[in-house]
This record gives sequence, C-alpha cells and structure tokens, in this order.
Amino acid sequence: MAIFKKKQDLSIDNIVLPRHVGIIMDGNGRWAKKRGLPRSAGHSAGAKNFRKIIRYCSDIGIKHLTMYAFSTENWKRPDDEVQALMKLFKQYLEEALRDFQDDTIKLRFIGDITGFSPDIQSLMIDAQEGSKDRDGMVLNLAMNYGGRDELVMATKSIANKVKSGEIAVEDIDEKLISDSIYTAGQPDPDLIIRPSGEYRTSNFLLWQSAYAEYVIMDKLWPDFNFDDMNYALIEYAKRNRRFGGV
Repeated sequence: MAIFKKKQDLSIDNIVLPRHVGIIMDGNGRWAKKRGLPRSAGHSAGAKNFRKIIRYCSDIGIKHLTMYAFSTENWKRPDDEVQALMKLFKQYLEEALRDFQDDTIKLRFIGDITGFSPDIQSLMIDAQEGSKDRDGMVLNLAMNYGGRDELVMATKSIANKVKSGEIAVEDIDEKLISDSIYTAGQPDPDLIIRPSGEYRTSNFLLWQSAYAEYVIMDKLWPDFNFDDMNYALIEYAKRNRRFGGV
C-alpha cells in the first residue's frame, strides 16, 4: 500500500470530505503485546487515541462518525479484559458528562445497550440525552453492536408491524429497513477505515456499508494519528464512486 512520505502531501484543504466515516478500532491487544504490556494497557492507549481522533474529525468538518467500540462478540474475551474495557467505558462516559457540557458533538449509541450493567446504561442514557440538542458532528458509538444482530432486531421490528396490521408485507423495501436500524435518519457511511491491517468487516455496519469505500491500513489503533486519518481521507477522495453504475 502506497503511503505518502511528505507531510505536505497529506493536506486535506482541497478535497471533498465524506459525510460519514466509520472506523473499526483494532489492534489494541497486539500493540500491548509488542511492548510486553497487558492487553488492558493497549485498550487504555486506544481510548486516549479515540479521544484525539474524534476531536480531529469534528474539527475538520466530518458530519457523522461511527466508532466500533465493543462488538457483540467481544463478550467472549477473558473476564479481566472485558472488565478493563467496562472501566474505560465508564470513565469516558463520566468525563463526557462532566467535562464536555459545552461541546458541539452529538453522542449516540448504536447497539443493544441492555447488555451493559445498570450504571453504565444510565451513564449512556444521560450522555446521549445531554447532547441531543447539539448541532455539531454526530458521533455514533457502536457498543454491544453487531451488524447481524442489528438486522435481526430490524427484522423483528418490521415483522411486529406486519403482525399488528400497521404495515403490509408489500410495504417492506430498502427504505423501511434503513429506517428500522440503529442509524436511521443518518447517511450511510461513505468511508470505512480499518487500522491494524486486517481484511475483514468484523460484522460492522453490514447493511449501511453496501457502497462504502474501504481503506485498510497496516497501523495498530493506538498508533493511528492525524496523518493516517488524512491519508485515508485523501484515498477516499481519489475513488470513483459509481454505486453499481458505469
């Protein structure tokens, strides 16, 4: 993969930015292992970088940002690692409520938040409610999220509407499905970035990413920086998006 060598080549001043960017934050554990540290140290480093990148995306004018924070499969990890992640989530939410009251970022959670402890659920609801009237970037935090799980949830919701007579089977179309998933009302992601060099979607935004452009980067998430973000945005701007046409 070609990487720009000069900082001036990474200027995004004259490019068209994507409306919606998704980021699969990956590589925290490997980052820690390379340094002889526990995996929890990698997650702490990744959380610090998460704060920097969301602020940068907001500052440069990204309108919607979806960050894959915790998947439905992540519960299978060792208990101590899951507990370390829960501690980081709680810390972030407490900071969001305490320190970012004058922020412009609108925070939303996508995924089944009922899987979390009552105190974390309460913090999530308070943080989302407290930011709902803001007019800045929409930050979707994918928490206990899985693309297949999302489609099952949407299917059940639509099936119940058919069962109750609210809609007919013939009313089911792409728009209805889009209106029934967690990101309803938001544009589909134009760009999805995957640090860590892995070539898979990992069950992330399966419906929404049908025509998203992917940029895979051989960079572990804690090391992902502003230049890497700019590189991905520039790569996106080069793409000829045909959406199935010619």
